[in-house]
Amino acid sequence: MIPAAFEYLRPKTIPEAVALLQQHGDDAKILSGGQSLIPMMKLRLARPAVLIDINRIAGLSYIKEDGGFLKIGGLTREAELEASPVLSKYPLLLDTAHVIADPQVRNMATVGGNLAHGDPANDHPATMMALGAQIVATGSKGERVIPIDEFFVTLFTTALKHDEILTEIRIPIPPAKSGGAYVKLERKVGDFGTAAVAVQLTLDGGGAIQKIGIALTNAGPTPIRAKKAEDALRGKKPDAAAIAQAAQLASDDAQPGADLRGPVAYKKGLAKELTKRALAIALQRAGK
Repeated sequence: MIPAAFEYLRPKTIPEAVALLQQHGDDAKILSGGQSLIPMMKLRLARPAVLIDINRIAGLSYIKEDGGFLKIGGLTREAELEASPVLSKYPLLLDTAHVIADPQVRNMATVGGNLAHGDPANDHPATMMALGAQIVATGSKGERVIPIDEFFVTLFTTALKHDEILTEIRIPIPPAKSGGAYVKLERKVGDFGTAAVAVQLTLDGGGAIQKIGIALTNAGPTPIRAKKAEDALRGKKPDAAAIAQAAQLASDDAQPGADLRGPVAYKKGLAKELTKRALAIALQRAGK
């Protein structure tokens, strides 16, 4: 398929890109990795009149720890996440990066684009929710920080304003005795997940769960935080009964729709089983 005609612009600075967004309003779309937007344009599901390519803007690709956060630039490629030595203590992020599409896609796709697209079937949204991330948006009024729980509004819609660009993701540096895992079931390698679960947790000195984040991929119009499951586990020692109860509660929170990947009951069952598996791996990594 061939996209509809569009104007192609290549700003070299963030202020220039923001000015172009202001000038063209809802007719403009940001192009970063292009791995979601370009296929949609080829199918004519997206028809932006103006494409603003931000890949020439310097300083938006980095992975570093600073000020108590892991900071990831909005233009950082998925392949850079996989190769980064900084991510050794962020196994949840590494798990996620490894299962996104295929290596060709990961060489181009960006973390910022994966989030800004607002697709609940993408892998990073649930992972960032479990990690308690913050999104930095830069627009005409400067920078603002958006908590991840306020970022995903509904299907393909985020809290980004029309003149804002996602420029950074901030993840709190996990303390000792923390672990995470992302477990995904897909029909074939490179496919969107039929279901997937992200877990990040921290244990206290006695082995009880002090802090926990659980989020579900492709289980509703946005990534779903499994809050009841989190509440059930917080402050408890995670024995088999507690894990089984949390897995059931996560399944109860899932709101999947039936499609070619399976009926609702099947997907809710997957959410339950994958939650159980992700918790087991995260606990092992936390040193339980």
